[in-house]
Amino acid sequence: MANEEQLAILRQGVEVWNKWREENPDIQIDLSEADLDEAKLPGINFNQVRLRRVNLYKAELSGADLSRTNLRKANLFQASLIGSNLGKASLKQANLGGANLSKANLVEANLSEAELRGANFGNANLGRTNLYKARIGSAILRGADLTQANLTNANLNHADLTGADLSRANLTQATLISTKVTAAKVSGSDVYGINVWDLVGEFGEQEDLVITHKNEPLVTVDNIKVAQFIHLILNNEEIRHVINSFTSKSVLILGRFSIPERKAILDAIRIKLREYDLVPIVFDFDRPTDKDFTETIKTLAGLSYFVIADVTNPKSSPLELQATVPDYQIPFVPIIQEGESPFAMMVDLQKKYNWVLPTRSYDSIETLMSALKPGIIDPAVEMRNKLRLVKAQEQVTESLKDYLDKTL
Repeated sequence: MANEEQLAILRQGVEVWNKWREENPDIQIDLSEADLDEAKLPGINFNQVRLRRVNLYKAELSGADLSRTNLRKANLFQASLIGSNLGKASLKQANLGGANLSKANLVEANLSEAELRGANFGNANLGRTNLYKARIGSAILRGADLTQANLTNANLNHADLTGADLSRANLTQATLISTKVTAAKVSGSDVYGINVWDLVGEFGEQEDLVITHKNEPLVTVDNIKVAQFIHLILNNEEIRHVINSFTSKSVLILGRFSIPERKAILDAIRIKLREYDLVPIVFDFDRPTDKDFTETIKTLAGLSYFVIADVTNPKSSPLELQATVPDYQIPFVPIIQEGESPFAMMVDLQKKYNWVLPTRSYDSIETLMSALKPGIIDPAVEMRNKLRLVKAQEQVTESLKDYLDKTL
């Protein structure tokens, strides 16, 4: 509880209080749980004062000295702390939601588990600050110094980090969803387990990001979006299992989907493939904005077990196959409805690349469905196994001296 005598001095105003503090530097001050709702205390000297659970709702504390002050669980909601000194202060579990801390000094302060949503830390110094599990969503940290800050498990969703410096910060398991990061620096930071989605803008500097746990061999990358993906591949056996399963079961289906009768056939293939524990991928969606159709199909083909391409009355398939077949040693099975002729380059692809199987013709959906396993799936799997054997063969180095010996 607050010391009533000390509280009475405070109520005489900032000038009286600061003078009394100057004259009595060694007195232990305890104003814990005091109700200072909307108090006007600009420039107050609260250095090393005990202010646990104090109510400073909407208080005016601009330019105040709160260094080494104990403000644990204090209510500073919407308080003004512009240019204040909170160096090494304890603000654990304090409520600073909507508070204005622009240009404030928070070096080595403890803000662990604090409520900071909507607070303004513009150009503030939070170097080496402890923000463990802090809720910083929608906070403004434009131009803030967060070097070596501890942001482990912190929530930075929708926060504005434009121009902020997070170099060598600990962002282990932090969450950044729709966070503004334009020109922010994050180089040298620990980003193990970070959760990053829909960032707004690009980091200005993001080199040497540590993606491994402190007890693991050091691995670094130079892009925070890549960091979580690479770490999952390297360290999460479940993810590796998913990727391996995906590439051993997925079947890319290519063809013309704009014509209803063609789409019906391709949809029938998709449904039938599932009966054989295969994962169909039907290219029947809008292309990504930064990739054309061919680039997207090449990406999907690289993840596929084999490809089924309906070349009946082709429109785009010739271009896609010519761009994909030479780069991927995976089985391609062309199919065509009886009475139609494949595009001219189809034969050339089949002669040049043995993983392009002979074209299969069908007279009806019923025939195609009945013969799908023996005529398409089984030959594709057989070709896949052959290609694996070829890839696994060791390359033999021949000595030119052996050829010289033959000529003697």
